[in-house]
Amino acid sequence: MENTDLQDYSHKRYNILTGEWVLVSPHRAKRPWQGQNEAVSNEVRPSYDETCYLCAGNTRINGEINPKYQDVFVFTNDFAALQSDSKSFSVEDGLLLAQSETGICKVICFSPDHSKSLADMAPNDIQKVVYAWQREYKELADNPDINYVQIFENKGAVMGCSNPHPHGQIWSQSTLPNEVEKKNTQQLAYFNKNNSSLLGDYLIQELEKQERIIFENDSFVVLIPFWAIWPFEAMIVPKKHQANILELNDTEALLYAEAISVLTKAYDKLFNTSFPYSSGIHQAPTNGEENNHWHWHMSFYPPLLRSATVKKFMVGYEMFGTPQRDITAETAVKMIRELI
Repeated sequence: MENTDLQDYSHKRYNILTGEWVLVSPHRAKRPWQGQNEAVSNEVRPSYDETCYLCAGNTRINGEINPKYQDVFVFTNDFAALQSDSKSFSVEDGLLLAQSETGICKVICFSPDHSKSLADMAPNDIQKVVYAWQREYKELADNPDINYVQIFENKGAVMGCSNPHPHGQIWSQSTLPNEVEKKNTQQLAYFNKNNSSLLGDYLIQELEKQERIIFENDSFVVLIPFWAIWPFEAMIVPKKHQANILELNDTEALLYAEAISVLTKAYDKLFNTSFPYSSGIHQAPTNGEENNHWHWHMSFYPPLLRSATVKKFMVGYEMFGTPQRDITAETAVKMIRELI
């Protein structure tokens, strides 16, 4: 039975993956909105844009010509945030600390069709994206200078996406990023204490309650985590304890693609718009250790709050105190589940 106190009164929820808290204020969902409204683009994009740097056959800004790719295309980022040839150095000057960081950044085009997003692609086509993620993870993991591989997508101009062509990115680097370090610490501590997967045990509880489940198939669960920060935040988790996406077989890769398809299609229906989000896969580091404590998962952080034009901002108390949300995870999941 759903806890009504969680729907009526302000409270904190604990994120088991990061060890941090989120403030939930369900009573504030009723407040009138007089803040900023985002512009909604109703642009209908062509399947090919001759001015797009990512379309098949077009010339990128660095002069290289894209192949006439038919499904997925991966290349090294022309404006990479991390340099593979950066020299090794460190700075220790009292309280001023700095260390060199090296890495490899890539761009992955999901489809040659400029007009599509993952929500418009069939599971069979998204499966090809999953295969590309696996290949890139494996190739980068084999590089002794790479200790973590971050696969992610920024969808929509409101999320800072500079090109509407369906694509994501892969940043790999020599050390663990902040968020991954937190999740590594939390999962390792739980695994050492219980000899079981933190997310695996969490899934068991969520599947019993059925309060935050959006969708499930034979291999995956799509849910809004109990500790979600963003209004319609969601997570895709494999039912089996798997450390990384290389452990997916062909059937599981297709079921993973189905989970992505179901969620992104529901997102687009929620406010009748191409739903913006940042999504990312958190999985085991590639540092040569066993990392059996890791249970990989994919998170979606969409910024929309009440409509296609009202966005959630992280400001004020959230910047100086703790992340906060108005709409509860349980309310959000009911809204999304109705659209599947």
